[in-house]
Amino acid sequence: MATAGGKIPSPGYEGKTPPMPITPAVMGFQAHSAPLGIHFYRGKASPEPYRSGAFVARHGFWNRSTPEGYDVLFLQFDAKGNPVKQQPFITGWLSGNGAWGRPVDIKELPDGSLLISDDFAGVIYRVTYTGRR
Repeated sequence: MATAGGKIPSPGYEGKTPPMPITPAVMGFQAHSAPLGIHFYRGKASPEPYRSGAFVARHGFWNRSTPEGYDVLFLQFDAKGNPVKQQPFITGWLSGNGAWGRPVDIKELPDGSLLISDDFAGVIYRVTYTGRR
């Protein structure tokens, strides 16, 4: 069966065998949330739970009745490297049905802080940890 994501059959290909084995996604994202940038954190500046995970910039999709995305998620992995959980890391770019920002990508600076680009507001945010480690 050819799939459109996970175990959902692709329209028009129900019952057909794909030309090669399918590797399903190990973690999914909400449709139309547009996860554009992903960064696996390597720094030591943030608390321990963030040192073995990944950050995902979800750009959001403007042409949807209920907007989704417009945030940065944190993906947590187990000791074997399997994704086990996703949770909001930064939210707030979406206000009601309108957005004032759209995260695109994430990069890490040598000091462990993160840079998040936003192509809607035309800015780059710097995120640093200032609490206890």
